[in-house]
Amino acid sequence: MNEDLGAQASRLLRIIDDSIEVERYELSAGATYEFDLDLARRDFFKLLGGGLVMVFTLKAVAQESGRQGAGRRGADAGPKEIGGWLHIAEDGSVTVYTGKVEFGQNIRTSLSQAVAEELRVPIASIRMTMGDTDLTPYDMGTFGSMTTPRMAPQLRKAAVAAREALIDLAAEAWKVDRAALTVSNGKVINSRTKQAIDFGKLTKGQKLLKVIADNAVATPADQWKIAGTSVAKVNGRTFVTGKHRYASDTKRPEMLFGKVVRPSAFNASLVSADTRDAEAIPGVKVVRDRDFIGVTAPDAHTAERAASAIKSEWKAKPQPSAKELFDYLRKESMPSRQNGGQGSIEDGLAKADKKLQQTYTVAYIAHAPLEPRAAVAEWNAGKLTVWTGSQRPFGVRSELAEAFRIPEDRVRVIVPDTGAGYGGKHTGDAAVEAARLAQAAGKPVKLVWTREEEFTWAYARPAGVIDISTGVRDDGTITAWEFHNYNSGTAGIQHRYDIANNKIVFHQTKSPLRQGSYRGLAATANHFAREVHMDELAHLVKMDPLEFRLKNIKDERLRAVLTAAAKAFGWGKAETAGRGDGIAGGFEKGGYVATCAEVAVDRAAGKVKIVRAVTAFECGAIVNPDQLKNQCEGSVVMAIGGAMFEAMDFADGKLLNGRFSRYRVPRFSDVPIIETVLVDRKDLPSAGAGETPIVGLAPAVSNAVFDATGIRLRSLPMVPNGLKS
Repeated sequence: MNEDLGAQASRLLRIIDDSIEVERYELSAGATYEFDLDLARRDFFKLLGGGLVMVFTLKAVAQESGRQGAGRRGADAGPKEIGGWLHIAEDGSVTVYTGKVEFGQNIRTSLSQAVAEELRVPIASIRMTMGDTDLTPYDMGTFGSMTTPRMAPQLRKAAVAAREALIDLAAEAWKVDRAALTVSNGKVINSRTKQAIDFGKLTKGQKLLKVIADNAVATPADQWKIAGTSVAKVNGRTFVTGKHRYASDTKRPEMLFGKVVRPSAFNASLVSADTRDAEAIPGVKVVRDRDFIGVTAPDAHTAERAASAIKSEWKAKPQPSAKELFDYLRKESMPSRQNGGQGSIEDGLAKADKKLQQTYTVAYIAHAPLEPRAAVAEWNAGKLTVWTGSQRPFGVRSELAEAFRIPEDRVRVIVPDTGAGYGGKHTGDAAVEAARLAQAAGKPVKLVWTREEEFTWAYARPAGVIDISTGVRDDGTITAWEFHNYNSGTAGIQHRYDIANNKIVFHQTKSPLRQGSYRGLAATANHFAREVHMDELAHLVKMDPLEFRLKNIKDERLRAVLTAAAKAFGWGKAETAGRGDGIAGGFEKGGYVATCAEVAVDRAAGKVKIVRAVTAFECGAIVNPDQLKNQCEGSVVMAIGGAMFEAMDFADGKLLNGRFSRYRVPRFSDVPIIETVLVDRKDLPSAGAGETPIVGLAPAVSNAVFDATGIRLRSLPMVPNGLKS
C-alpha cells in the first residue's frame, strides 16, 4: 500500500461512481460545495492490539495519486474499493470499524446484522466503532442512501474473510481437513468430532492480517438467518431511558462555552464592533478574526450575555425576497446542461393529439433537526480534536485542516450519535467555530447553535422552478416530454416512463439563500412536478391516473410498487363528498416507491387534511423489515411538512420565520393513518431506504386535492395558509 497515496486521498482524489448522482449546491457566496456520494480512500489504517485484525486492501490506482480535483474510477472499480476493519478480541467480542455515522437511521443495527450474518456470531457480540477519523477507515460520508448498498457489502466481505481465516487457523491447530470444519455461534466446530473452539481462544489475542479476496462470496439473501429479520435496535434501551449521549452532551475537563456574534443579514460584512462591555464580564474572552467575532465564558448563559453585549455594525447589499424568488431563479440561471434526451420533441409534439405546458415551484425549506449543530473542540500539543455532529467526519477533518493550515493527521474528528441531520449536516460550521474559540482560549470549548441559528445560518433545501411541456395521444400514449429544472437539482430528474421523445435540462442558478443537500435531494421537487403533471395528462385524456401510468411504463419494478400501493389502498373505491384520492410513483437511489393518499377538504374553511397514506416500497432484499418500515413512515411524516406548509420566508437578507413558533413543521394532529407495504426482492441487492420513500407523498396529495375539488396545486408548500379557491 502506497502511504503517500493514502495521505493525499481525501484532498486530491475525488473518485465518483458513475451510477451515483452528484449534486452541486452553492453553499456560500463565491464558493460551490460539491457532494460526491462516494470516495475510495487508500489509507493504511493503524493496527489495533489485543485481537484479530482483518484488513481488506484494494488495488491502488497510483496513476491518480498526483491529480488535483476529480478523478475517474479504474476499469475494475466497485464496492470492493473501500477498506474496512474487523477486530476480534480474546473474549470473542467483535469490534467493527466504519466511517459511517448514526443519525437515527439505525445503521448500527443493520451493519451489525451484516457482520453477524457472515461471521456466524450473535449480534450481541458486535460493537460498532463509527465516525472516528483516527480509528475508522476513510468514508466520504453518511448520505445518499449508500450505507446499505456500499458499506454493508464491504463489511460482509471482511466478515467472510475473517470466517475463512478462523477455519484455516483451526484446521492448522487440529491438523484436520478444513472441509470438516464449520462456524457457528462464535466458534469453529469440527463436524466429525464435535470439537469446538471459541474465536478468541483460537486467535489467542494475536494480530492476523488478511487481505480479502475480490471473489469473497457473501451469503445469498434467501439464506439469511440474522439479516432479513427484525432485529431489535442495538442499545435501544439507552435511547428510550435518556442514557444515550449525543454530540451536544459531550463534556471535557476545564471546558468553556462559546458563542458567535452573527451578522445582521445574509452575506453581510463587518463594519465595526465595540467589544468593551463584553470584555468587562468576568471570565469572558472575546475572539475576533476579520468578520468573525465570538466569545468564550465559564458557562453558556454568560457566553450568551457577553455576545449580546457586543455592539456590532454590519453592511449588506440588497437581496431578493421570497416573494420574488421564482422570477429571480429564472433570471439568474447559468448556462444549462442537458441531463437526458432522445428523439425529437418537435416530432413528438407533432404526433400528439393534445399538448400541455405547466410550471411547478418548490420553496426553500429548513432541515429543522431535533439537535442543532454542536461541537466541542480541544487543542493539545498542536493536535486538534473535535467532537461534533456531522454526516461527513472526514470532510470536517479536511475543513478544519484547511481552516487552520495544519496537516490532516493533526486533526481528529469524532462523531457521537447525532440527533438527526436529513442531509443538513454535511459541513463543519460549528466545528470550525468551536476550534477557533478553543485555540484562542487555550482550553476546550463547547459551542451549540440555538434553534434560531440553526434555522438562519444552516443551509436550506434548494428552491426550484420546473417547466414541463408534453404531448399525448388520445389513447394515453405520451409522445413528447420536455422538462426544465431551475436550481433545485438533478436527483430524480430522469423518469422511468416509456416516452420516445425526451429533453431534460437542469439550469443551475445563483441562489439567494445558502442551500445544500436535503433528504432525497432534488428528487422531491422533480417527482412532485413530474407526478402532478402525469395526473394532469391523465385527466386531459380522461383516463384513470393509475391506468394512465401503467400504460406508459415498461419498468416492472415501478409497475409492481404502483399496483401494490393501489391494491392496499383500495384504488378506485367509491367517491365520498369532500374526499379525494391521489397516486404517485417514482424511483431514486436504487429503490422504487408508490404512494396513495386520501385527503379530506373543507372548502368553506379552506382546510385540507391528509386522512390516509399508503406507501409501497421496494429496495431489493430487505435487511430489517421493522427498521425499513420505520424509515418509510418517518419519510411520510417528514414529507407532510414540505408538501403542506413548510417554507422559509425571507426579505432584505433576513430570515423572517426562523423559529418553531413561526416555522410550521408536522405535528401529531397532521399525521394521517400510515400504511406501508414492503416489497421484498431477495433476488436483488439491498438498496438504501433513508431517502426514496419521501418523494411520493406531495404529488399524491396534490392529485388527491384535485380529485376532491378540481383545484390543481402546483406549488410546494401547497396550503401554507389554507386552501384558496
